[in-house]
Parts: sequence; C-alpha cells; structure tokens
Amino acid sequence: MSFLSNMNSLFQRSIKTTLFKFHFVTSSEATLYTMKHTYSTAVNTPSSDKLPKPLEGIKILELGQLIAGPFCGSILGYYGAEVIKIEPPKTGDPLRLWRYLDNDGQSPWFRSLARNKKSVCIDLKTEKGRSLVKQLAETSDVLIENFKPGTMEKWGLGPDELYATNPSLIYTRISGYGGTGPKSSLPGFASVCEGYSGFRYINGHKGEAPVRPNISLGDSLAGMHAALGCVLGLYGRDKLKKVGCHQTGQVVDVAIYEAMLNMMEGIIPEYDRSGQIRQPSSTSVTGIVPTNTYPCQGGEYVIIGGNGDSIYKRLMKAIGREDLTGPKYETNSDRVKEQEQIDQAIANWTSMRSPDDILQVLSEASVPAGKIYNVKDIVEDEHINARGMIEQVVVGTKEDGRGWKLKIPGMSPRLERTPGSTEWAGPDLGAHTAEVLGSRLGLSPQAIAELDKEGVIKATN
Repeated sequence: MSFLSNMNSLFQRSIKTTLFKFHFVTSSEATLYTMKHTYSTAVNTPSSDKLPKPLEGIKILELGQLIAGPFCGSILGYYGAEVIKIEPPKTGDPLRLWRYLDNDGQSPWFRSLARNKKSVCIDLKTEKGRSLVKQLAETSDVLIENFKPGTMEKWGLGPDELYATNPSLIYTRISGYGGTGPKSSLPGFASVCEGYSGFRYINGHKGEAPVRPNISLGDSLAGMHAALGCVLGLYGRDKLKKVGCHQTGQVVDVAIYEAMLNMMEGIIPEYDRSGQIRQPSSTSVTGIVPTNTYPCQGGEYVIIGGNGDSIYKRLMKAIGREDLTGPKYETNSDRVKEQEQIDQAIANWTSMRSPDDILQVLSEASVPAGKIYNVKDIVEDEHINARGMIEQVVVGTKEDGRGWKLKIPGMSPRLERTPGSTEWAGPDLGAHTAEVLGSRLGLSPQAIAELDKEGVIKATN
C-alpha cells in the first residue's frame, strides 16, 4: 500500500484539530503571575501593569449568546474594554450548560468565554427589559449581537432605532450569511456555514464524507473578524467625526461563511484561471511538497514541513536520501510531480524512529517539525508556559463552597507595552445586574428590587 493511501486509512475520520478556550477566573488575590507580569519586566519605562490597556474606557454591550458574539466580547474585554453581557434571567447564556459541567453546575468553557465580563440579567422578551437595554445602548460605544436576523428589529433594538439616540454606536452583527443578499434572513450555524464557505469540501479524504474539525471554527473565526470590525469601527468613528459627520457610528456586518471564506487562500483565483476545483487532500495540502503527517514508532505521528527549496535539501540530507535532490526536485512545482515518492521516503525513515529522535535530527538540520499535541501536552509544555499562555486562577471562594483553581489560556496577540489580561472568570448569573443598573442607569435599590420581583431582571443570586 502506498504512503498516501496508507495515511488515508490511518486518518480516516477527522482533522485532528483542537481549539482550547479556557477562562481566567481571578479575584484580588488570584494568581496574576501570568503573561502580564512576566512581560512587563522587560519594559524599562513604567510597568505595563500601570499603563492603560488599549481598549480601556470603551464600553461594550454584548447581547450575543453561545460562541461567535461572546468570543468577540472576550477579545475586546481582554484588552481593556468594559463588557456588559446581557443574559436571560432564568437560564442565562445556554453555553453555561454546554459540555462538561463543574461542581457548581457551570461549564468551564463559559467561565472562559465570559472572562472579564459583567453578567446583567434582563428579559428581552418584556417591554421593560428592552427599555433597559436601549438605555444601556445609549451610553455604549459598541453593541454586539448574534441573534437570528430580524430579532433585534422585532424588539425595537435595530440600528435605526438605536442611532436615533446614540449616533456614535458601533453596531456589530454576526449572522450566518450577513445582513444583505438573498440568504440574509436565513438562520445559520457555524457547521452549515463552514460547508457553504467551501471549507468542509476541501477537508477529509477523497470518496468519503467531508470532515469537520472538532471545534466550532466558524463561530470563533467570525468572533475574531467581529472584534477586528469593532476596532476598525471605533477608529473610523474618529475619522468621521473629524469630517463633520453627525452619525459617526456604523454597522459592522460579519457573516460566518465570509469569515471562513477569508481563510480559503487561493482556491477562487486558481479556479478562475485554471478551472481546477481543489479536492480534499487527507493529511497533506494540495500543491505543496513535502508537508505532511508521518508515522513514527509506537503508533505516534510527527508533522514535517520541508517544502522550502533549501529546507527540502537539508531534510533529504538528514534522512540520508540525497538521491532525491537535484534538478528533478529543485522547486516545489518539481516536487509536486514526485509527491508519492518523496512522502514514501520520509515515511520509511520516520517509521523506524521515535518522535523525539526524529525531532532531534530535524532540529539540528533546521527543518520545521513537531509532534501533534493533545490538551495534556499543551498544558504541560515548557515553551507554552514560558510564553504565559497557560494562566491559573480561582473560581469562586472557599466560603461559597468553591475556590478551586482553573487553568485557562491567555489570549493572542501579545502587546509589549499594553498587554491584555484576565481580571476575573465568567461571572455567576446576574452577578452584576444591580451594580450596572445602578451605576449606568441610576436606578435606585428599590427600583431594582421591583424589577427583580416582576421577573424583568435577575439581581439576586
């Protein structure tokens, strides 16, 4: 059996991809010994801890649920924005109850995704609840929503309504297909939109059902695009103000399928000029050789990227196959024609060695290569920890029966002078309702208690 056929069989069901979203739970005594502190020691001027974060002073109103909208809010909150997360009073964000639930009945995933946010429980299905949200929007810089298209307009919270009282609002919308076009009114989950974008088609194995990575990739990429859109909107707001525009805010329209389409590299121009429809390529990538997953002793695998022309020569020398160099293998285009032979030669060499031995040899030859990590490997890795990407914080307190430590990842990118940080975990449901309604809207404790009694809000635990 050829190497490519053999790898097809070995990797028959999925792209081994895992995305780790944890959350950083802190209190004043929690362990902020992470990237924030590590990085600031390298700065000779005042400590980065004392400098403002990039988005400090920006007020975010997050109305989204599950992943796409909340991930956008997480990114903005990590870099200093104040994020008020609106949740239904009875159940909260459904993500609170997804996948593994901790001893307090809450998902650690939610604790991660809701980091640095203030939980405010308001029932948007009530007129009073919608009025409260509208008032909060009047003093916000950014609104984020990822409801089914038309929902916000039905509630009287669409852009036209809100711009009447806050013309500087950056109104960020995430949907499956965007706010215009024939499909704009359709509901769209990430799984469906990944297929619509073409992403699912090119992943997997010829003759088999397309596979998906074991994460909600479309949602997370849409959230990242939305965060970028928010920052661009805020930057554009200043530009519009300088030229005398009354409405300096604008709608940021993010479609999940378009966030995926942005990742699709050259498939469209290649198709336009050649008529070629890129096909799934198992463990390799079409038209780039050699870059693949290779078997090792003990049933393990390594990834080797030897596709640079000079790197390829070093790789062949390192594995004792200099016979596979020369004019016939000089450029990537040449090597694509010989992919089967090249991959088989590399696989023959790796299959006789352990991953550590392989990586040692290739490191000495300056050939990019690495193991395929699971989450245990990630959490324990020296380099990842040295970069401050594994943070540890505390959920709750000993007094309330919790107080356990939780490992979570830091966020990227790292800013040298004004880095982001996690200040607290995704909060308990309604933990900040009274605080926000009192400080932002000026409601008295009596008014808040009455709204709580009516079920419009949840201000008590």
